[in-house]
Amino acid sequence: MSTLGLTEALAARLDEFAKAGRLKGAETVICGFIPPRGGDGPRYLIEGEGDAPFLRMNANNYLGMSWRAEVVAAEAAAAERYGAGPGAVRFIGGTWSPHVALERRLAAFHGRPAAMLFSSAYAAVMGLILPLAGEKTAVISDELNHNCIINAIALARPAEKHVYRHLDMSELERSLEAASKSCSRAIIVTDGVFSMRGDHAPLDRITSLARDYDGAFAENAIVVADDSHGVGAFGARGRGTEEYTNSAPVDVLVATLGKAFGVNGGYVAAEDIVIRYLRETSPFYIYSNPITPAEAAAAREAVAMLDSPRGVALLAHLRAMTARFKAGLVKLGFETLPGEHPVVPLLTHDGARTLALVAHLRRQRVLVTGLTYPVVPKGDEEIRFQIGADHTPADIDAALAALECAPS
Repeated sequence: MSTLGLTEALAARLDEFAKAGRLKGAETVICGFIPPRGGDGPRYLIEGEGDAPFLRMNANNYLGMSWRAEVVAAEAAAAERYGAGPGAVRFIGGTWSPHVALERRLAAFHGRPAAMLFSSAYAAVMGLILPLAGEKTAVISDELNHNCIINAIALARPAEKHVYRHLDMSELERSLEAASKSCSRAIIVTDGVFSMRGDHAPLDRITSLARDYDGAFAENAIVVADDSHGVGAFGARGRGTEEYTNSAPVDVLVATLGKAFGVNGGYVAAEDIVIRYLRETSPFYIYSNPITPAEAAAAREAVAMLDSPRGVALLAHLRAMTARFKAGLVKLGFETLPGEHPVVPLLTHDGARTLALVAHLRRQRVLVTGLTYPVVPKGDEEIRFQIGADHTPADIDAALAALECAPS
């Protein structure tokens, strides 16, 4: 059976992406790790670059958990005991004791009655909006929400969809008012931290608005927050955007194990009845294998480390390195955005300039991510730096020195 017509069509589309500057191209392959030494944090070896060590400033591993000895040891011990994979989806026979132990630990960490694991936070968001959106549900979403939220709303096809301007609480309130006239349930959904910019949702004000309008909906106005970039990286104790904004708990909290916790997978924390319902109705949970028992054991160790004085110290160091880098950017004359989150954007407002700076930094052995249209709107092009607790002052200064010698 020939696929010539299909491959020609796909090749033409790839050519269009390339001409429009949208082609991501070949992925960087990391093939080695160099532990911290001599005042430097970890360095990485890149396929095709020989023994040249690279400073990585484009990882979500905010606390350096993926390389911490206790986390690695917990995963190795669990793999020895439980094997390399779960063997099935959970309702068939893929639940292992580390899954249950981790869910209980996450629920306690967030002060919720229950939690459930998904294969990723993306799957968690996709798997909860659909079953929670009833026939007369309005979903109200920030315009800069993550791709997973956008796709989840499209899949759910709610009775009404309202998209409010980024962080515009007045427009959110108008959306609630409009939805109350025809819908029995409202779901306000937002990122906790917006991953492209490092800014955050005012969850204190969002939960307050939901409370004010709750009585206008027979089945309530609830708040869903995907705080994958917030949990473990934001707030004095790493509880994320809720802690940072001193917010009331959101009704449904989504987060990831694959960023600050350094492992893999995603989860939802909520009231027990919500979790029980999602276990029965969420296709992304029911029909997908869970993370491995070993990953669950590693993640539990990472949560325990964060929920300790050592975790508090890691967070304090992370904030200090973030502040050092932001101050350095401003001193060099670069534009960034205010805020304390370790996602630090260097705003270029130009796609070609972004790509040129990324290439320059790679030549200086600094790995960063350039964001251009359509990942971000035209005019919002940027380089996204991500600071980690395993970065040292010398690392921060090395990145700034590489920027200082960038061609204008």
